[in-house]
Amino acid sequence: MNRRTRTPGNRHRSGRPAGSGSARGRAPSRPSGEFALPVSTTPALPPVESFSDLDLPPVVLETLTHEGVSVPFPIQGATLPNSLAGRDVLGRGRTGSGKTLAFGLALLARTAGQRAEPHRPLALVLVPTRELAQQVTDALTPYARALRLRTATVVGGMSIGRQASALRGGAELLVATPGRLKDLIQRGDCRLDDVRITVLDEADQMADMGFLPQVTALLQQVRADGQRMLFSATLDRNVDQLVRRFLTDPVVHSVDPSAGAVTTMEHHVLHIGQDDKRLTTRRIAARDERVIMFLDTKHAVDRLTKDLLANGVRAAALHGGKSQPQRNRTLGHFKTGHVTVLVATNVAARGIHIDDLDLVVNVDPPTDHKDYLHRSGRTARAGASGKVVTLVLPEQRREMSRLMNHAGITAQTVRLQPGDEELHRITGAKDPSGVPVTVTVPAVQASARSGSTGRGRRRRPAAATSGRAGTARSGGGRAAFSERSGGRRRAA
Repeated sequence: MNRRTRTPGNRHRSGRPAGSGSARGRAPSRPSGEFALPVSTTPALPPVESFSDLDLPPVVLETLTHEGVSVPFPIQGATLPNSLAGRDVLGRGRTGSGKTLAFGLALLARTAGQRAEPHRPLALVLVPTRELAQQVTDALTPYARALRLRTATVVGGMSIGRQASALRGGAELLVATPGRLKDLIQRGDCRLDDVRITVLDEADQMADMGFLPQVTALLQQVRADGQRMLFSATLDRNVDQLVRRFLTDPVVHSVDPSAGAVTTMEHHVLHIGQDDKRLTTRRIAARDERVIMFLDTKHAVDRLTKDLLANGVRAAALHGGKSQPQRNRTLGHFKTGHVTVLVATNVAARGIHIDDLDLVVNVDPPTDHKDYLHRSGRTARAGASGKVVTLVLPEQRREMSRLMNHAGITAQTVRLQPGDEELHRITGAKDPSGVPVTVTVPAVQASARSGSTGRGRRRRPAAATSGRAGTARSGGGRAAFSERSGGRRRAA
């Protein structure tokens, strides 16, 4: 372990010339409101183009091949040589750019061979949402198993007793949301004194959700001489506080800073009349392929879901008013196609990966440019193509124009009506059947993960326990809850 003493003197201050640990000099372009990236004073190791060029255990290389991960994504190839060497890392990249393996492979490889004492994990990944915690766990489980490392996942909305039991049994890797981890620490069920590697994933959302004081308090409890990695889709001033206080001479890498930089993503703004919004939404929802539709409130989500079901569209609602097992089951059935339309609030804007999702619709335009970027990040992931469509009423046009400018996105704008051929060309819209449907989301036999120690035979949760074996029994058949894509397209 590369041990360092962290003092105010060796922390970076904002205002230095921006740069990148992998290509120092000119600062990458950044969305409005972001701070200047710090310049590493220690030269970064050069990026690699193959996982075999990295100092990874052979079993990890074998698992990468088994999981269909063949070529590192840019953020992986640039940061892994440095994170494996124990350097702190500051990574900016949109979801789908490969951040999970960028920090996860280094974290697991550097923890391999160690054994955690009860209640005392050795590595910690902090995430803002339950869905992202599950996704990170799913992505890293195959590699943790290969290295015989135990994992535990602790999130709100699930049994805290089971999570405490998982920690009591010992877990080298802990994936957690800040609030639930704080609760477990206060109960005496977890201590962070032995944590040598700490990762903050989606740090900007943690700041936006008000978790900054909790995150700061948790980081003060891990080993001061440990390694820290911070990954975020955007880097605003709140994230800057964490960088300056807790990262020492970080290697900086910026890739895909916003959805506007993704060349495989199309942005469409559809100007419609108030009287046309409901029918336009129905026709888009009736398309042949899956779609996520975002609205502002859980009540609006429930109303639209009920309307779509009444008109023959297999839709399901996802919002914070649902229990975590309900949310897991709904997401699982959307992934398998049992549900074709996921109607959601911003709870689905992060931490949800759906293979081959080519359309996201903002039924209600977001009020913040970061919300737009994160909603958009559900499509065009890992090099795939996708479209983002926003329905805009006359009184919303000015604000939407301001939002898109702030996000650095140039959208194709068109005024249309529900029956126009242009709507079909852009979205695949068609008339719904009009025959009411009932979508039954059967409960799985095992409850969603409340904590896993990674030992022996695992109980299957409502969401997949790993990308390699992401299935769960449901009734008499099998319902897959994790979709895989081979080769270069899979980005964990």
